Amino acid sequence: MRKKADGETTDNLFAALTCDPNATIVRIHPKAMPVILTQRAALRTWLRAGLNEARALQNPIKDEF
Repeated sequence: MRKKADGETTDNLFAALTCDPNATIVRIHPKAMPVILTQRAALRTWLRAGLNEARALQNPIKDEF
């Protein structure tokens, strides 16, 4: 855990965007599945936009993908 007293640090961080599972995944994991960003614009939104724009990406990929 980084503390303010540590000053400026370089940290390797990550985040996972999840959503409700689609019909295929719900049989394996009924609570959530990772969001798969298939378009470059969606990736830019996830990395740079605000919370509301990022939340709009929380859609399951099509069942037949």
